[in-house]
Amino acid sequence: MSKHGRILVAMSGGVDSSVASVMLHEQGYEVIGLTMKTWDYATSGSDSKETGCCSLDSINDARTLAVNYGFPHYILDIRDEFGDFVIDNFVDEYLAGRTPNPCVLCNTHIKWEALLKRANKLDCEFIATGHYANIRQHDNGRYVISKGKDENKDQSYVLWGVSQENLKRTKFPLGSFSKAEIKQMALDMGQEELAKKSESYEICFVPENDYRSFLKHRVPELENQVAGGNFILTNGMVVGQHKGYPFYTIGQRKGLGIALGEPMFVTQILPESNTVVLGRADELERTEAMVRNLNLIKYERIDEPMNDVVTKIRYKDAGTLSTIVQEKDNMRVVFDHAVSAIAPGQSAVFYEGNDLLGGGFLM
Repeated sequence: MSKHGRILVAMSGGVDSSVASVMLHEQGYEVIGLTMKTWDYATSGSDSKETGCCSLDSINDARTLAVNYGFPHYILDIRDEFGDFVIDNFVDEYLAGRTPNPCVLCNTHIKWEALLKRANKLDCEFIATGHYANIRQHDNGRYVISKGKDENKDQSYVLWGVSQENLKRTKFPLGSFSKAEIKQMALDMGQEELAKKSESYEICFVPENDYRSFLKHRVPELENQVAGGNFILTNGMVVGQHKGYPFYTIGQRKGLGIALGEPMFVTQILPESNTVVLGRADELERTEAMVRNLNLIKYERIDEPMNDVVTKIRYKDAGTLSTIVQEKDNMRVVFDHAVSAIAPGQSAVFYEGNDLLGGGFLM
């Protein structure tokens, strides 16, 4: 009988989840490793060498580690459910003129659900992942995510959608460690190759991070349908033609294929008329934003305007002090100073100190 009970650990084959699994094993948990196959490049029409969490090498690395430490390892093929939900949404969001957040959707609707479903079948009380974040139970009884120790690796931003029910059974073993410490642990385990393994920051199902080619492959007629729309200025003046509105994102400056004598940025995308609006840097700035599909973490509701909240509007955003006001199922965000390039479809995530208040999608 194990000291702490049985736990299902999501193992990608990378250094983080590998060290997390060994850490829990050595703490006395009865660890079961699970690697989820979410995607393969062949389906996307790419001839690139498959890398990252879904590659055969990564699956084999996860299995080898589990065998070496004497705990079971399983592979779960969730390509169908992943594709139907995450990838279809990814395409639909670009076609709606928005910029999607596939990692958030995957965590919220696919990975956690798949892990817990299998955890129940294997009689596991808990699940664990290699995310750099912390979790605790608040005085109010709710389960709260907070930032990981390593500010540069903190992944709480992509976890705002996880439900209370799922957080109750979740552990993040790496939250109180830095990336450097985790790599050193891998070296101390004799896993030199694992410690030196490169990390991928790309979307797992988009080869070479080229979302435009991915869209063209998924929707073969798209390029012909949307080519030749207008570039306009914020005053409505037509200044050129573009390659199709789905191939542009808010804040984009490079690759516009148009010269107007000064730096210009995409400030708005209008899918109904296949129009892309261009403007100067100052025309990208906003002092307010609306957020939909709220999921609150620390509190069940925020009934009064809440000041001194830090709002992040993208993963690598440092965050901006703001006041948030809950309006039914939406959140109004009033920034203390203007922020640039608010992209509909991206996540807005709210923090009280290091604690994750919750988040949603920018409107």
